[in-house]
Parts: sequence; structure tokens; C-alpha cells
Amino acid sequence: MAKHHVQTTVNGDAVEFLCETDETLLDCLRNNLGLTGTKEGCGTGDCGACSVTVDGRLVCSCLVLGVETSGKKIETIEGLAKGDELHILQTKFLEHAALQCGVCTPGFLVASKALLAKNPNPTETEVRYWLAGNLCRCTGYDKIVRAVMDAAQDMQKAKPKTKTNTKQGA
Repeated sequence: MAKHHVQTTVNGDAVEFLCETDETLLDCLRNNLGLTGTKEGCGTGDCGACSVTVDGRLVCSCLVLGVETSGKKIETIEGLAKGDELHILQTKFLEHAALQCGVCTPGFLVASKALLAKNPNPTETEVRYWLAGNLCRCTGYDKIVRAVMDAAQDMQKAKPKTKTNTKQGA
């Protein structure tokens, strides 16, 4: 079977790879690009362990074909930290002990980042609904939710304040 040439952007870097027509994005990331942070949990889109964003949309990479990503912008867990500096979500997951075995953690982190990009100040209920597609068999969800809520608060505090124009006198 002929392989397809795919040109895309992964974590801000232009990349190219060859893949079979039926090869999933998850397999392309792990096997063709060496990005093994994204985990396979179920292979059916039920657990969220393989969560990535494609053009800003949260997806299960086990349900997306690699050939579908040509020309798209993909973000994986490897793109979360900036060099040695952890993303605030990663720091909060550590502080809140919101991880154990690590299989689900990359998916939760990517999904949480997508949530906070869309809704920087979510309620606990919104966090729980957003992360409902991600399963954890080790820690339970309270520590994960607390970590996301804490990260959201710190991210709000770190946002630069914009000055408002006020007219003097009148």
C-alpha cells in the first residue's frame, strides 16, 4: 500500500511524515515522530489518554487519521512545557498529587489546557464536565479538578491588567 506524505505543524514545529491511509494520528505521533507522551488507553476514544488538539480543537488522537492532519496545527503534551519550565498546569498537577501511574495524565493536561484556553475562569462543574471524557483509574478526580481550578486562579492572577481610559473633568 502506498504511504501518504503529510506536512503539518506539531508543537510549533513544521514536520513531515509518511503514513498509511488507515494509520491513526496517535500512531503517527508515537511511531513516526517519536512523540511518546501521548498515550493509548483504549483505542476507541473512550478514555481521553490520547488527547491532543488539532487546530485548537480537543480530539482523541486514536480516532483521527494521520492523513487528515495535513496542513493542520497539532499540540501534544510535549508542547506544554517551555524547555525546562513546566506549564502551570503541570506544576499544579504535581502540587495537588493529581497523578499516579501517568497513563491518563498527558490527556488530562492537554484537555485542561484546552479548557482554560476556551474558558479561563471555569466553575468546578464546568471543569468536571469538560474533563468527563478523560478517565483515571488511579487518583480519582477530585485532585485533578482541584489542580485545574488552582491553575486557573493563578493564570488569572498572572494576566496583565489592561488600563481603562477614563476622562478627566467634564
